[in-house]
Amino acid sequence: MIEQKISDYIDKLNAEQKPSEHENPPDSAEFMKLSGTVRLVRTMKNPELPNADFPGRLASNVIMHASRREPKKAKKLWIAAIAAVLALAVALSLFVPLLTNTDIVYAMEKAFEQVKAYHGILEVAVLNENGEEFVQSKREVWADKKGRYLVKVLQGVNEGSVTANNGSIKWQTVPDEEMVYVFPSFPDPYRFTLELGYELDYVKNAAEVSVIGEEMIAGRPATVLEISPAGGQSYMIWVDHETKLPLQKQTAMHNALQYRITYTDIKFIDSIPDNIMEYKVPDGYSAAEINPEQTVNTIEEAETIAGFAPCIPAVPEGYELEKITVATGSKVIKLHYVSTDDHYRIIFLQGKAQDEFIPANTAILGMVGENKAEILSPVSESFGVLSAGLYSGMTDIKSIRWQENGYEYAVAGNTALDELVSFTAKLAGKAVNLPEENETTGFEPEIKVPVDIETEQNEQKSVDAGHSPWRLDPVYVAQVFVSLKISPEGITGDYPVDYEALKVIYNDGVKAVIEATGETPVRRVYLERLVRQNSTGIWTVTGYDPNE
Repeated sequence: MIEQKISDYIDKLNAEQKPSEHENPPDSAEFMKLSGTVRLVRTMKNPELPNADFPGRLASNVIMHASRREPKKAKKLWIAAIAAVLALAVALSLFVPLLTNTDIVYAMEKAFEQVKAYHGILEVAVLNENGEEFVQSKREVWADKKGRYLVKVLQGVNEGSVTANNGSIKWQTVPDEEMVYVFPSFPDPYRFTLELGYELDYVKNAAEVSVIGEEMIAGRPATVLEISPAGGQSYMIWVDHETKLPLQKQTAMHNALQYRITYTDIKFIDSIPDNIMEYKVPDGYSAAEINPEQTVNTIEEAETIAGFAPCIPAVPEGYELEKITVATGSKVIKLHYVSTDDHYRIIFLQGKAQDEFIPANTAILGMVGENKAEILSPVSESFGVLSAGLYSGMTDIKSIRWQENGYEYAVAGNTALDELVSFTAKLAGKAVNLPEENETTGFEPEIKVPVDIETEQNEQKSVDAGHSPWRLDPVYVAQVFVSLKISPEGITGDYPVDYEALKVIYNDGVKAVIEATGETPVRRVYLERLVRQNSTGIWTVTGYDPNE
């Protein structure tokens, strides 16, 4: 009987009605305790907002009551009512989507906090502008929050291939070649499509998130979200009602094609089975190590292989030294650190300097102590002698690199840039200084170049689709600009200004100044990231200094 009473009580609350028990409390301590718990849980629910016709009904009621009063007072009340209703309508139109969108992103974030690992089947479909589609591939995926994963192609392109990282090594099995390629486990540039943690990061960092509908995906009810990244093209994801996590993603249309990626099945588990993550070379296959590293037990062993005594700093708070490895080809010693929550990984690389220190053209220019530093977020292909090809194409690894007393040092990791700066300062025992964003002190162009922001926004979308990648390199953009000043009728063959003749003298990630050497009509070129202020944003020329 008590169960039925509580059920009726809950139904009344859900219907936004006042239960009779509030006026006449029953003589039951058990009911009072349970109903109190129900009300407490109820407070966690979003507030029930008025229907869309509420402002109109409110105005009608106010005017009806006002008409019964004196005419002058009624007129004043009528005007006040209209103003209040208009204000309420505007407030509701703004508040309702904001509340809904914020809540669903927050719910996704809280849901993912509870995830330890998951196993699913991903289907990748290609759609053209005529509405035709075909399944490109089906993949089995295993992943956990420690960064371990295994992706096996069950059907379609690269069928039978496996890409995996068990935290100790990464490998890729290629059936067509009967080869297994082995890589260091970290850093790892590979990210499979619709990896839940990274998808959530994209949603959290989007310029706008809109709820546009409800649909059934793989037999599950889901909320459809439109995600609008800053300066990019919108795409859609479908969020499962039950798990509050993405089930499907559909990209924007690029070159008359778009992709739809769907979890046709997904299960959340405590951990990936050990046998799944065990590295094995199939019978008849050969194994090849790419950028081989040797794990050592002591600093003395590392010194013997590398041929120099490395710097051994104190372990920064919140991290522990996980292992020491030596890249046997480049003779680079790597100290691997892991955060105590096993979420972040940072490596401190040390090697003998082989060449003059030249920062990458896409880098922010900073200082480590009195030494010029290259700060990359994310890491690009240019990483000096320490790269050994390990960082090519990465999207989530940040780094700080510098030279000192004949040695080259770098700190690279998957943490936020400000934490990496703090970590580097503790390892190096020196202050790490970044340029103040948007503070091009002492640099003002003599001649400003007019900019059509709509054209630049369209160009950003084109670059996002894979066209004109040179717009991401400020030196390349400056080279084109200076060359067109020399040959305004157009450029055929080689550029009249060499890429190497241009030097970055300032770059804070948002503004950059490029200096030209030699006999050119331009002495300095000023550029800005106007559309998107991160590593994916294009550079635009905003001014220049003529060469007298």
